[in-house]
Amino acid sequence: MAMVKMSVGRLGTAFDLPRSKIENSMTMQKGTIDVKTENIFPVIKKFLYSDHEIFLRELVSNAVDATQKLKTLASVGQYKDELGDLTIVVEADKKKKTLTIRDRGIGMTQEEVEKYINQIAFSSAEEFVKKFKTKSEAEANAIIGHFGLGFYSSFMVSKKVEIFTKTYKKGGSTKAVKWECDGSPEYTISEIDKKERGTDIVLHIDKENEEFLEEYRMRELLNKYCKFLPVPIQFGVKKEEEPIEGVTDKDGNPKTRTVEKPWIINNTEPLWKKAPADSTDEDYKNFYRELYPLSFDEPLFNIHLNVDYPFNLTGILYFPKVKQNYELQRNKIQLYSNQVFVTDSVEGIVPDFLTLLHGVIDSPDIPLNVSRSFLQNDNNVRKISGHITKKVADKLEELFKKDREAFEKKWDDIKIFIQYGMISEPKFYERAEKFVLLKNVENKYFTLEEYRKHIESQQKDKDKRVVYIYATQADEQYGYIESAKAKGYDVLLMDGVLDAHFVNTIEQKLSDSSFVRVDAETAEKLIRKDDSDAPSKLTEDERKQVKEYFEKLVDTKAFEVKAEPMSESDVPVLITQNEFMRRMKDMSAVGGGGMMGFGDFPDHYTLIINTNHPAVLSLSNKDDETREQTIRQLYDLARLSKNLLKGKDLNEFIRRSQENL
Repeated sequence: MAMVKMSVGRLGTAFDLPRSKIENSMTMQKGTIDVKTENIFPVIKKFLYSDHEIFLRELVSNAVDATQKLKTLASVGQYKDELGDLTIVVEADKKKKTLTIRDRGIGMTQEEVEKYINQIAFSSAEEFVKKFKTKSEAEANAIIGHFGLGFYSSFMVSKKVEIFTKTYKKGGSTKAVKWECDGSPEYTISEIDKKERGTDIVLHIDKENEEFLEEYRMRELLNKYCKFLPVPIQFGVKKEEEPIEGVTDKDGNPKTRTVEKPWIINNTEPLWKKAPADSTDEDYKNFYRELYPLSFDEPLFNIHLNVDYPFNLTGILYFPKVKQNYELQRNKIQLYSNQVFVTDSVEGIVPDFLTLLHGVIDSPDIPLNVSRSFLQNDNNVRKISGHITKKVADKLEELFKKDREAFEKKWDDIKIFIQYGMISEPKFYERAEKFVLLKNVENKYFTLEEYRKHIESQQKDKDKRVVYIYATQADEQYGYIESAKAKGYDVLLMDGVLDAHFVNTIEQKLSDSSFVRVDAETAEKLIRKDDSDAPSKLTEDERKQVKEYFEKLVDTKAFEVKAEPMSESDVPVLITQNEFMRRMKDMSAVGGGGMMGFGDFPDHYTLIINTNHPAVLSLSNKDDETREQTIRQLYDLARLSKNLLKGKDLNEFIRRSQENL
């Protein structure tokens, strides 16, 4: 490249000199700026080190902007030449240790380089230094582009950066320019020979960042940050088979040859940019596979967002089959700004329950280069978040009303999502109470209102509260369920990971209702009636005596012993657990709502002796040894039904049972 002219100066100083002095001088120009910026690059590296890979997004996004601006000028008639191939090319050269980002966009003149690279960027750089040089890394979490310094993120990975650029303009100077800086406050600008319009950014990668010269690493980052940018981006080539025109084999099949073609890494027209009316179910499924190539599950359904007032928002959100471990489902929403990837960690930007969805949100009203704390407090982000919540509720209500049977079939897969939303978002609760479903142990589904009417007819002689009886483990609580059903009660099945929180939430909302677990009390006392205290066949003294018999053999630290009347057909000994304590422990186990420390409390049970059962009535007629054996057997049977009989006690129970055969 022939060097015509060179000027050298402190970054940000050349523009302080008279323009004529710069353009007419053949000698080196030096100057000293008023604000010292020797620490600009160390500050950039310090505060952006954890995000150093972001440089690629910044540079490719700049190339896209330059290309889009040229296309806009052409569309309004200001640029009348052929646009040609506008593909942005990214090249890694391991031998030279350089990474190049090349575009054929609008390019820059020398004056524009001095203005946009030196003057504007480094006046922002001084602000950056002043703002953050005394702060910790945690406090300085804004990305560099927030200060107009996107280009300078290249110095996080480079020991030297070069710009080769030629303007698109026909009028005025069209001479190409080279800008060079080695990461110190000094730079050079020189005129060069360059045939094609556009800009090449050449990074001389430093030793600590040579990973960015590896093909696999670059493909990973381009796929992450540039997958849906609106201008084709090429990285390397790929081999394909193409037919040889006019040449066939003996069977008449065309012969092929292997050719190398540019490897375009991005989809410039992602589905979310199209109108919903122009998109088919198959399009949505294919796009889901494009977003999540390693996912084997098909989404249940989707929402296509397309809003242009009072903010701009497009996107596609998918309802996945949410597994029991809902924590594994997070970070699947990708946030974009004008097709530029921002983040896939949207907690705090959208309501927490929406993070269980998958898909894409794109809005130019979402700032690209700011911290998450800024996003969380941004007015547009809050409006967008509220709109998405409304659209999700609209979609679910529409599906419920349109085809309830299909909605019920999907219920187990979307249950956690809806419950999570009702627990965490009051506005979503107001909408969701119309379509949230309760399922009983017989697999019948009810809305809240439907179930309330259903059980009110069963509980006419109870107290004024509507009591919802529920089971958390259908198999382990089978005996309790059957006992409740025998009394004419319906039993809900609440076996999901969030059900403990959900029960607590709707119990608070439904002020005249309460929930009780099926094994929290005897069947007679699950719902309080006027005749709940059935007569006992034992006197008060006899009941006290039976209680003492058991307390001598039962672990009274884990079991509170009671002697109460039940039906003769009920079990002789029943184990129950306190509803409040167990619910607090369940919520503590899941997190976010259980009271602090409840998860560490040992389990505590109530052992209820049925004073109307023949086996209990006969205890007073037995000798001490036989009575003890009978009590041990009744105690162990009760523990066995609750899955509490283990180890040595279980082995002893089996031995004793075999001896009595």
